[in-house]
Amino acid sequence: MADHLSNPLPDTIDETVSLLAGQNYLAGRSLATVVFLALRMKRPMFLEGEAGVGKTEIAKALAKGLNRPLIRLQCYEGLDIASAVYEWNYPAQMLDIRLSEASGLQDRKSIETSLYSERHLIRRPVLQALGEPGQPAPVFLIDELDRTDEAFEAFLLEVLSDFQVTIPELGTIKAAEPPIVVITTNRTREIHDALKRRCLYHWVDYPDAAQELEILRRKVPGAADALSRQIVAYVQKLRSIDLFKNPGVAETIDWATALTELDRIALDPETIADTLGTLLKYQEDIARLKGGESDRILSDVKAELLAAG
Repeated sequence: MADHLSNPLPDTIDETVSLLAGQNYLAGRSLATVVFLALRMKRPMFLEGEAGVGKTEIAKALAKGLNRPLIRLQCYEGLDIASAVYEWNYPAQMLDIRLSEASGLQDRKSIETSLYSERHLIRRPVLQALGEPGQPAPVFLIDELDRTDEAFEAFLLEVLSDFQVTIPELGTIKAAEPPIVVITTNRTREIHDALKRRCLYHWVDYPDAAQELEILRRKVPGAADALSRQIVAYVQKLRSIDLFKNPGVAETIDWATALTELDRIALDPETIADTLGTLLKYQEDIARLKGGESDRILSDVKAELLAAG
């Protein structure tokens, strides 16, 4: 946990935009409004959208901009309480029992009190997110909630209602200050309305061409401007055709970085064919573009950029 002061929360939507932009996250007005209101109302943010549109990066940008710790709970199928909330350090407990036996300590109650104490408690992300005395409330990222099952979702609903966890051996641990909660989902399944009702909702979409170009300029400053414009125009057109998985912003950044490393200053058919694995992640999509489709898209891109001057 950080041992320094956190930065103040933004007072306006414009300050929220600036806060995120300071961490190279370019947020539209509607997203910045949701973030601002969530911070002021102390409500979780529920961010839904395709993979790769930047949902996770919002939590990272907030943590850096506000100078708060970032606690990340990466969700997956089969996630349980021991992995998400807490568990006991059994090897250390066994060692304590052996030492007690060796020292002749027979008081069962004293042994149990020693075993189930804070020093044997392993804090997992949910418990860490409740914070520690004297420390700023962290940003709690619950990433890809749709990957968990409904039972864990129901447990999480209880946690988010009161920001507390009850440990039978220790009692109830409650957050002195609610964490800043960011929940993301790729919508592989629907999340129950009861949880959504406790959150402020926003659909995070792919950026438009102007916004994506500015992202590239910030994230890959070494890329030639003409190359960046061609990359953005090409990717924007890819998202308009029927692909199995559209490239996200992260893939756009990776592609621009790769092409810069190859000292390219413009797109050409051969380079695109050689580097498509940086941009697309499914063989069916790559195979489709390795026909004449990619050449047609590139031709359209160059013609449109030339016409635009």
